[in-house]
Amino acid sequence: MYKDVQLFINGRWTASVSDRTIPVVNPATEEVIGHIAHANKQDLDAALDAAQKGFDTWRKTSAFERSKIMRKAANILRERADEVALLMTLEQGKPLAEAKAETLGAADTIDWFAEEARRTYGRLVPARVPNAYQMVIKEPVGPVAAFTPWNFPLNQVVRKLSAALAAGCSIIVKAPEETPASPAELIRAFADAGIPDGVVNLVYGVPSEISEYLIPHPIIKKISFTGSTPVGKQLAALAGTHMKRATMELGGHAPAIVFDDADIDAAAKQLAMAKFRNAGQVCVSPTRFLVQKNVFDAFVDKFITAASQLKVGDGTVAGTTMGPVANKRRIAALEALISDAVEQGAQLRFGGKRVGDKGYFFEPTVLTNVPLSARAMNEEPFGPLALINSFDTLDEVIAEANRLPFGLAAYAYAKSAQTKHALSSRVESGMITINHLGLALPEVPFGGIKDSGYGSEGGTEAIEAYVNTKFVSQLDV
Repeated sequence: MYKDVQLFINGRWTASVSDRTIPVVNPATEEVIGHIAHANKQDLDAALDAAQKGFDTWRKTSAFERSKIMRKAANILRERADEVALLMTLEQGKPLAEAKAETLGAADTIDWFAEEARRTYGRLVPARVPNAYQMVIKEPVGPVAAFTPWNFPLNQVVRKLSAALAAGCSIIVKAPEETPASPAELIRAFADAGIPDGVVNLVYGVPSEISEYLIPHPIIKKISFTGSTPVGKQLAALAGTHMKRATMELGGHAPAIVFDDADIDAAAKQLAMAKFRNAGQVCVSPTRFLVQKNVFDAFVDKFITAASQLKVGDGTVAGTTMGPVANKRRIAALEALISDAVEQGAQLRFGGKRVGDKGYFFEPTVLTNVPLSARAMNEEPFGPLALINSFDTLDEVIAEANRLPFGLAAYAYAKSAQTKHALSSRVESGMITINHLGLALPEVPFGGIKDSGYGSEGGTEAIEAYVNTKFVSQLDV
């Protein structure tokens, strides 16, 4: 089922010029299941040349035709959803149900941006003199370089790819080496839908080498990166040095605030689902659970009950509800965070250990009464680790929610209209969802503030990063 993955350059699947490859490991078995082509400088030059030629073609393609090709790609992806989901589970570990939902969600994202392609409007501005026309025109910015992580192999690629194509840009995708096959199938859907040669290109290799070569290159006009804050800051600085437009979707440490008037059953159930989805390896995952004292014990009990009902195992096995973490490094990182917190007085209420000695499985873990000095309260855990503390007042909890330099997502549960309005206006995050899980739909903005980055990868705002605004003033004489 799992085949070796090649580069996709100028409409053709190809090995690296050097014939170098990188092994792909199944995190559930620790076995090598395939290899991917390792791009070198010559391969990147070919991709850059293809992207420039592809842009020259695609920018002249009408928005209506671009939309038709994109819709066709979305339908192809839906038809192949079961096959793509299995590849994703084998290489990334998440349960098949989550992998298929991600695949179908990617198709929905393509559809959304396909429609946006036909609605990237300019405008006319009333002129001050007779016979003059003042026009605002939206033009594609040019070839794009996109860099994506392993935790959502399709979701992270499809947002960048679809927005770029909708705007009329070509793109070079540097997809994750840990999870290469599922994004390759996304690219294949576009190729089979008839995307012109060179418009979409796919490379793999050493991330730092590829980013340091592509970002400064004069052909590339726009950068989009999803990943850690430290790496994002480096790439943003590099892009700034060369005056390249950039979208940065970086790390988070999302507060999840539960007030004593909330529906505690719904809050515990929904937040546990959000926390342990994809084994907690989600940039918008709730991490710091802040629960008002009157309902603290009840919430913790219900949350632990939900965690205890998870079945950890191979994502291809029926009944599995949480797969492995991505690699051995994540296990060591989680063990270090838990040990540090417990040494400082946190209470380990559930989990806390690796599961078995084969595969990168880790128990869903709950810590309570975690000191603010603990590393886990300051560093993104990026795993199945929930930190639950109590609070007294609204001002106190908002101060804690805003304490860290991150500002990607936030969650809250409350019935008071006054409380909900205060949360909406005072919590410092690019996104907040109150009384339900309402983030990351194709039609809504997706992005953070502060050290969590800038720009949006959802909603109508996403297109703006891929277009230049040109003003034309014309006088008829």
